[in-house]
Amino acid sequence: MQSNRHTIILMQTSQSRATRTFMDYESISQAMDGICALYERKLKDLNPAMRNITYDIQDLYNFIDGLVDLSALVYDHSIQAYLPNDRQWIKNRMFNHLRKLAH
Repeated sequence: MQSNRHTIILMQTSQSRATRTFMDYESISQAMDGICALYERKLKDLNPAMRNITYDIQDLYNFIDGLVDLSALVYDHSIQAYLPNDRQWIKNRMFNHLRKLAH
């Protein structure tokens, strides 16, 4: 199945190379949830007194665009290798993922 492919998210949060990190997930869908969770943690850190925090897709896109680097390596079973995907691919996948969750 297309979405059940191991996905590695590579990111760098600031200009410092020390902020480079990766997260791995069993599927593209789980990776999108992981990126949302990162953003939600950041919102909670910035707004510790707020119990309920809401955001829209543009806020999430701004978070994604604010990262120094963000990309996804997605395993392709047909070639037994990881294929790289850029920030725009992640944003497109995020939109589709959140749209499915809303319905």
